[in-house]
Amino acid sequence: MNAVTWDQRERIIALLADASADPAVRAVVVTATGRGFCAGADLRGSPPTGDRAAGDAARMIRRGAQRFVAAVMDCEKPVVAAVNGTAAGIGAHLAFACDLVLAAESARFVEVFARRGLVPDGGGAYLLPRLIGPQRAKELMYFGDALPAAEAHAMGLVNRVVPAADLEKTARAWAERLAQGPTRALMLTKQLVNASLDVDRATAFAAEALAQELNMTTRDAQEGVASFVERREARYEGR
Repeated sequence: MNAVTWDQRERIIALLADASADPAVRAVVVTATGRGFCAGADLRGSPPTGDRAAGDAARMIRRGAQRFVAAVMDCEKPVVAAVNGTAAGIGAHLAFACDLVLAAESARFVEVFARRGLVPDGGGAYLLPRLIGPQRAKELMYFGDALPAAEAHAMGLVNRVVPAADLEKTARAWAERLAQGPTRALMLTKQLVNASLDVDRATAFAAEALAQELNMTTRDAQEGVASFVERREARYEGR
């Protein structure tokens, strides 16, 4: 069920950082093998609650779950989640942090924290209200019921639900389409959208203007304008 171990988390964070820095990488897909997408954090070996010193839990969350989710949100390339099965706890937040979310019909999302006597971590209380509003977010987090893919789609947590047999093919098609796009423009678009709900209008407008100023220095922006004038398909290089 792909419960996240320390090694797995650090490996994925490193891969996302590498993807940001590598011009040859134009899009990223996060998916899994087996029955589940991610069953949450692997808690085996964690010290009992009574053995923790003050500050240990907060430090663990900052260095672990929050870094994990932030690595997805801060990746400079578009990130697509292809959710093949259950996404629970940090696994659900990993999916929701992605730019686009595809889900197999058999997938489900579980805010499992309250059922374990825990507070949502890994950015859940930040992400969900922004995606579906505070009332629905609290319903999912208070009760911890499994949310089927179709209902997640209806709420706006998932972009598209497909048959399990079509998940990989659809994710690849989306990634290829993104990879053929203007990579720097997509990066700046991602940054603008992710920041938009945390700033006032004047700040958002200023950021938008600056992003377009920066974007207009890229080859892809020049190619996009030229292709429009010449009435042909644009050929973007990601630069």
